[in-house]
Amino acid sequence: MADILHRVGVEHSSPERVYAALTTVDGLSGWWTEQTSGVAEVGGVLEFRFAAGGFDMKVVELVAGRRVCWEVVDGPPEWVGTVVRWELRQEGDFTIVVFAHEGWREPVEFMYHCSTKWAVFLLSLKRFLETGVGAPDPRDVRISDWH
Repeated sequence: MADILHRVGVEHSSPERVYAALTTVDGLSGWWTEQTSGVAEVGGVLEFRFAAGGFDMKVVELVAGRRVCWEVVDGPPEWVGTVVRWELRQEGDFTIVVFAHEGWREPVEFMYHCSTKWAVFLLSLKRFLETGVGAPDPRDVRISDWH
């Protein structure tokens, strides 16, 4: 198994504000993809659609201001069954976001692409919370023909 791991600090925010951006359709639409829908509570399924396709994630854990966890239930075969986990904590003026996309069966080239795109979207999350304006799909940075 292989994992995608990232860490980013969001300045002048709080774990509660970051948590809201990860646990509401409006929040997710502001930094990840404008085409977000679904139910953002434990047991619910969030649907994310992009120019290149999409995926559905079941919300499996929510700990207010501290943790968000989803399981991929539909989408690219490499994603199905993987887990996306967000851990939040305050450090001085920063909310630290520790991100993991866990359980890839093998580290294929598509995983490398997804790692870079996760970094792009984590920076969009940071920008969204610090300035009020993110860069969700379709306004995100294109890195290849896979989008």
